[in-house]
Amino acid sequence: MGQGEVIFEFSQVGRQMRVAAFDADTGTEVIVIMPVSATKLQMQQLALAKLRKKLGLVPPPGGASGRLA
Repeated sequence: MGQGEVIFEFSQVGRQMRVAAFDADTGTEVIVIMPVSATKLQMQQLALAKLRKKLGLVPPPGGASGRLA
């Protein structure tokens, strides 16, 4: 996921939103479920953070800038 593209898919299920994030380079996928009241940006940030963690791209504690994308 270095320079690669991340694809987001949104599917509403009742009062929840299912957000899938796909890493285009590796084909890795993660899913998060959030309330529909969350903003699209919040949904994307959470899904991206989970994807980065799964891919081992989470910075060490204390070195994070607070930005996900």
